[in-house]
Amino acid sequence: MANPQLFAPALPTGLSRNQEGALAYAYGAEHLLAQMACTGTLYDGFYGKAEDQLTAVLAAAAQVDPIFVAQTAIYARHTARMKDMPALLTAYLTRAAPDLSVPVFRAVIDSGRMLRTFVQIVRSGRAGRKSFGTRPKRLVQRWLEEAPLLVLLQAATGKDPSLADIVRLVHPRPADASRRAFYGWLIGRPYDLAALPSEVAAFEAWKRDPRLPLPPVPFEWLTHFPLNGVQWSELTDRMGWNGLRMNLNSLVRHKAFLVPGLTERVAARMGDLTEARRAKLMPHQALGALLALVPAVPEPVRAALAKVLEESLAEAPTLLGRIVICPDVSPSMEAPVTGNRQSASTKLLCRDAAALLTVALWRKNPEAGVLAFDLGVQPISLDPQVDFQANHARLAGLRGNGTAISAPVRALVELRASVDLVILLSDNQSWADAPQPERTALLAAWDEVKARNPTARMICIDLQALGTSQAPERADILNLGGYTDGIFPAIQRFVGGGPSTDWVSLIKEVKL
Repeated sequence: MANPQLFAPALPTGLSRNQEGALAYAYGAEHLLAQMACTGTLYDGFYGKAEDQLTAVLAAAAQVDPIFVAQTAIYARHTARMKDMPALLTAYLTRAAPDLSVPVFRAVIDSGRMLRTFVQIVRSGRAGRKSFGTRPKRLVQRWLEEAPLLVLLQAATGKDPSLADIVRLVHPRPADASRRAFYGWLIGRPYDLAALPSEVAAFEAWKRDPRLPLPPVPFEWLTHFPLNGVQWSELTDRMGWNGLRMNLNSLVRHKAFLVPGLTERVAARMGDLTEARRAKLMPHQALGALLALVPAVPEPVRAALAKVLEESLAEAPTLLGRIVICPDVSPSMEAPVTGNRQSASTKLLCRDAAALLTVALWRKNPEAGVLAFDLGVQPISLDPQVDFQANHARLAGLRGNGTAISAPVRALVELRASVDLVILLSDNQSWADAPQPERTALLAAWDEVKARNPTARMICIDLQALGTSQAPERADILNLGGYTDGIFPAIQRFVGGGPSTDWVSLIKEVKL
């Protein structure tokens, strides 16, 4: 016998293999780029490696119109609220379509953190440039020259590259003596002390004499100094909503909650939905923060964060008809949803993200059925009388063995169920389904559902950037990528019907 791997039977047209070697449908180049941009984190996952993600997204970008790359970068930043992938696509465009890179840079590079990521990627050479080049250099110069001083102060946190590295690289033109002194101070060159911005001068004075009041600089400049609980309490007033969310455990560690009144102040801010939305809160971030809280975080703060999480889910759509929501609870769903970042890995796992979206949709559509699945179906009853966290914990606590993504749809066939909409949430790496010669088991089961329910629709929400689906794109099937509330408008639009309801068409509506 010849090598069976080398001479395996050819796959039927349109079919591919997933990471488990099972039948799957490969996304087209545009859909693959969208999928990677909205779920890829450029870190290792349960299946995919960071290097594979980078190779796949650049290959997909090279196959599509640069205009679509630009639209995808903006969509990924502002709707999916990703960071590294939009910066990567922006860097790619500086070589592939320099004129397009200008509006995309302005739309995507909207913070100091995004600027540092963009510079890091361009300097690496992995986005196709062998040198920084005139156009990227001018874009960064203009960003620095137009940024208000307070934005620059905020950008002067973080490293590899630091803001100082960027200033040395692109040599921005200081608009006045104050900006010139700030750049000199930043990069360790001589500067005019009298022209130094008052915030920076106060910081230097405080470093010489820590008995002075805390200087009015970004809190990140101060947190590596030995501050006491009272000083940490003062810093909370300088933190934005997200900064405060991410430092709740630090406040415990530094005994700041022992300061009278701080618990009430922090709880009031954590529970302020207006401030949270201004900070572009994503529900999965609030859930991740709740999961990461140490026990000593005061209960009023914990309750306020839970409250704002519930309120943030109001964007989940109300859907008509008979709905079934099917989250994957297989072992691969135990992976961190944003990839393995060693000690910096999020507490939020893929199963938590699937449970979050499931409960959010169910709360707006309480008549919907919920069928969790692994090799088979694990029916679960959610309780409308308890809060979001209790239902989420009940669902996220399910554990499975293996993945048969067709299992819940096959159960609907066996029940001869009447259904209008099925929503699947998975990493799409199904392998334990009953073999099918010409199509995936999911598509075979779905076609049987359609025989009884001709107008039924199915939405497959893919939580990881792995490049294949178990159901092909067609009028009654929508493949979506992402784990944020940015998927809700796409769900609403698809269920509402009408022309161009697929995900790629939605991205193509992005204005440049």
